[in-house]
Amino acid sequence: MKIFSANLQTLQELYNNELRKALDLEEQIVKALPTMIEKSSDTQLKQAFQSHLQESELHVDKVKQLLSQQEDSDSQTCKVIHALVTEAQDTIKDVNDPDVLDVALIGAGQQVEHHEIAVYGTLKNWAALLGRTQDAQVLESILNDEKHADKLLSQVADRVNSDAAAVAA
Repeated sequence: MKIFSANLQTLQELYNNELRKALDLEEQIVKALPTMIEKSSDTQLKQAFQSHLQESELHVDKVKQLLSQQEDSDSQTCKVIHALVTEAQDTIKDVNDPDVLDVALIGAGQQVEHHEIAVYGTLKNWAALLGRTQDAQVLESILNDEKHADKLLSQVADRVNSDAAAVAA
């Protein structure tokens, strides 16, 4: 529970605050992806997660660069990603069948991607409204990476989900 309010008064303050959460979001993802890679049994899924790990490491740098222009550039906890990562960790512990685990990992990955798409789409729009054209371009490039990662997971899911369903039948 939050004890003190951030007392955000302007769109610029809100933008800065949410950008700090985006940094934490990316840092949490960078920490969580190695376990997801390790627990994946499908080669394409491992590759998709590995690719997104590399992108996320670059996203950390890009968001830090955007934040370097601010007085307060420390990250701020992204509670949504924390909850999604915790859910994924619980699922990894609960699922024993490798095919079912791959399905669960894809679902967890897509939940994260969808949140990232929402975050970066919003930040890009706010940056444009604030006249921060360069920020908007950086955020759009991150947004495109997130959409691509989601598309890759969907492609893997089409096959992996069917394979897991066939085993259960």
